[in-house]
Amino acid sequence: MDVQKEIISSAKAPKAIGPYSQAIRAGHIIYTSGQLGMDPVSGVIVDGGVEAETRQALHNLESILSSAGTDLASVLKTTVFLRDINDFSRMNGIYQEFFKDQPPARSAVQVGALPKGAAVEIEAVAILRHSQS
Repeated sequence: MDVQKEIISSAKAPKAIGPYSQAIRAGHIIYTSGQLGMDPVSGVIVDGGVEAETRQALHNLESILSSAGTDLASVLKTTVFLRDINDFSRMNGIYQEFFKDQPPARSAVQVGALPKGAAVEIEAVAILRHSQS
């Protein structure tokens, strides 16, 4: 099976801060890069701690998924990287606002550090609901 790889990008999400794409579409699956709670215009981590960063990271994911032709409701799996696992419940409170019904599978792990000193980074795998190939 020959699956084409398509780079997905959104001007409404922060530009990549390294040699990677915001997302890749392979067939009907979208793989996003991890999104920080970074303002897409200034490139700066938003103020307000893990809650504000989680909200912004998920808005950034929404923008990328929208550019790919899908949305958060189509997310199959997320991975949440936390600078401090003690922030889990505060992150989770915001996360559940975005995934109210039929939430995706999820892993959450504490990491030693995140780019730009961020408190949280979230990546997602989503499916296209309509055939776009």
